[in-house]
Amino acid sequence: MSDELMQIGQVATRIGLSLRTIRHYDEMDLVTPSARSAGGFRLYTEADVDRLALIKQLKPLDFSLEQIKELLAAVDVLAQHDDLESVRVDDLLGRLSMFRAAVDSRLEALRYQVDSLESLSRDLKNLEGSTRSNKSASRTT
Repeated sequence: MSDELMQIGQVATRIGLSLRTIRHYDEMDLVTPSARSAGGFRLYTEADVDRLALIKQLKPLDFSLEQIKELLAAVDVLAQHDDLESVRVDDLLGRLSMFRAAVDSRLEALRYQVDSLESLSRDLKNLEGSTRSNKSASRTT
């Protein structure tokens, strides 16, 4: 992993978020830049970029920013689990399990939508094909 610090514009381009969105996530305490330049510009590490990428993955799944914040807090604490009580670890793992169940549920809903759209696409293709065939047949008669 590189210790290189990136400016917000580099990060935005790299992960496909707007500057405004990244600043908003900073204001919401979802991601905090690891450093600031002498001029006060936000500077991000690779770990910060990974965190923003995770937020970007969660957002389309209809998680609220508060839910995302809760998940990130649990992940942060578990990353330092060496000095945690086993009861606390169990509680955090339970939270992660709830989030995983929510993600799995949303995944199933999306699979159903994809299946429905694929079925609709096949039906429309068949209708288009049969309409073209009928049109061709009526021209030759």
